[in-house]
Amino acid sequence: MLKTGKQERNQIEFVCMDELIPEDHLLRKIDRAIDFTKIYDIVTELYCENNGRPSIDPIVLFKMVLIQHIYGIPSLRKTAEEVKVNIAYRWFLGYLLNEQTPHFSTISYNFKNRFTSETIEKIFYWILSEIENNGYLTPETVFVDGTHIKANANIKKAVKKAVPKAAKIYEEQLMQEINEDREEHGKKPFNDTKPPKETTINESATDPECGVFHKGEHKKCFAYTAQTACDKNGYILDVTVNPGNIHDSVAFDGLYNRLAQHHPEMRNVVADAGYKTPWICKRVIDDGRVPILPYKRPAGAEGYFRPYEYVYDEHYDCVICPENQVLNYSTTNRDGYKEFKSKGCICANCKSKYKCTNNAKSEKTVTKHIWNDYIEMSEDIRHTPEYKALYELRKETIERVFADAKEKHSMRYTLFKGLAQVTNWVRLKFAAMNLKKYAIHNWWKRIYYLFFATFELNFAF
Repeated sequence: MLKTGKQERNQIEFVCMDELIPEDHLLRKIDRAIDFTKIYDIVTELYCENNGRPSIDPIVLFKMVLIQHIYGIPSLRKTAEEVKVNIAYRWFLGYLLNEQTPHFSTISYNFKNRFTSETIEKIFYWILSEIENNGYLTPETVFVDGTHIKANANIKKAVKKAVPKAAKIYEEQLMQEINEDREEHGKKPFNDTKPPKETTINESATDPECGVFHKGEHKKCFAYTAQTACDKNGYILDVTVNPGNIHDSVAFDGLYNRLAQHHPEMRNVVADAGYKTPWICKRVIDDGRVPILPYKRPAGAEGYFRPYEYVYDEHYDCVICPENQVLNYSTTNRDGYKEFKSKGCICANCKSKYKCTNNAKSEKTVTKHIWNDYIEMSEDIRHTPEYKALYELRKETIERVFADAKEKHSMRYTLFKGLAQVTNWVRLKFAAMNLKKYAIHNWWKRIYYLFFATFELNFAF
């Protein structure tokens, strides 16, 4: 039987907004999980006490941005439009059906001019502290990785620019140990009077603070990289944002410093092969922590002996090649590598020369970093069953965080320009992801307790 639909669009009804929102709606879970009035304590000093026009409630501003990030809405303009017509969004913000909601430009202005990076950071750590206080955070094991975010800049609008190479934070310590090693071998120490080397980069004319990213099959583009750390439960502990042309191993120190400051109980640092450098291994081990790093395929041309086939003899300070010939110490270079060279008269008649070197003088040079012992210690750690099991959790933790951020929360591309604005955007996005996970965990915990409380009550009768 055919039945036509009703067209009663002008009907007036008396409804309670609270009854229109399902009990298991995500925003209801979030509203129950956290007390948003804490935001007043964070932002009060940014407002004038007794002068100016009345402001829009800062809780409303932050809630609208959280809605944007939780539901993966690409822009504030689109978020403001969705809030107008979505009853659940209005309920979450505390607006009635016929009330005018904030204009997107008001939100944009406040987050660009009023709320500073320190404010956003306080919001991020406040949500994280709520999670920790309820026992969900496990910062003893930290999973670290970086992901790239496409910048709001055209790769075709770039200019070449010569800039000095950025100094690494460990250069002074490394140079000191290099000179000590050279003096032990009767070599003159290096004199640091040379000007810094220059490198040529492609700088965006649109957003000079981003960097060119090109890796593997990825399309060449301007991007930012977000160095991120999370725990076993997938809660994001911290994040730093850098230009896309900064390598993960270089950007690691900024994130590690923040983690060590806010989470001193951290014991294990799990990362991929890109972080397996002498400095990172040394720093983590010297701090009394455990670097959990995977096997890293040695560099070198195909068909030649692998670097690990040249064995270093600590007692005699020399290297033994696969044909049991001695390579004696030659020098320690500015990059911290000790060079060991063979004798050309011996190598010229060696049956394995074709697999060893194609040097015109028939000399083979093998390098070993002065911090190579730390790399070997991380190799020993890698074979421990306990730490192998921790490394396997990467795909369920940090890799899952990036997958969710890009697929569900629109983090593939940013509309913001400048390192400060992009950092605030990423930090708010990760704060929203933490809040969403925390609210869901709290919801299931509540359901669990209600179920067993009802079961025990029925059993008692």
